[in-house]
Amino acid sequence: MPELIFPGPEGRLEGRYHPQPGKPDAPIAIVLHPHPQFGGTMNNRVVYNLHYAFHRMGFTVMRFNFRGVGRSQGEFDQGIGELSDAASALDYLQAMNPNSKHCWVAGFSFGAWIGMQLLMRRPEITGFISVAPPANMYDFSFLAPCPSSGLIVNGTADRVAPPKDTHTLVGKLREQKGITVTHEEIEGADHFFRDDETHMKPMIDLMQGYVRKRLTETSR
Repeated sequence: MPELIFPGPEGRLEGRYHPQPGKPDAPIAIVLHPHPQFGGTMNNRVVYNLHYAFHRMGFTVMRFNFRGVGRSQGEFDQGIGELSDAASALDYLQAMNPNSKHCWVAGFSFGAWIGMQLLMRRPEITGFISVAPPANMYDFSFLAPCPSSGLIVNGTADRVAPPKDTHTLVGKLREQKGITVTHEEIEGADHFFRDDETHMKPMIDLMQGYVRKRLTETSR
């Protein structure tokens, strides 16, 4: 997969870019990684699996390291700078794929929080995947209203982002009109979906089924 260095707000950012050869109008997706101060990088297992799942479905995909991670310049900025990094990455992805008609954002944990904020800023995003959003640690009340439909997935044994907080978040989002928030839980999965066969694979299968269904629909 081509390594990528692209300009960010605080210097260069490092990414991985996986285009669909010969398909200039392929849908695009960006995948955001977990918390940089707790070992989160673009090579996190969940992020990596989401990236390849999108590519298998015909998307041109990009994942990248937030500022201060890997070869990305800058330092951790409590989410404010990371949101700017994500916006820069989406700018770059869109500039490379000007004919794409669908744009998705996916994020895991801290990356899910950043992804949902990006959603609020970018009306062209047509769908989102939010894996294990840490609703207990971060305020998601900015999603008023949430501008597009999406999927929230979490594990029932998640101790980092407890399911009850995710349920509260989903409940609030479902009160909003004009969008549909789908919520799925993986039985027994922890925050990191550690077991490939019983946790990671079912989560990726759910996500792929959801995205494929949405791509055949025309609504937001």
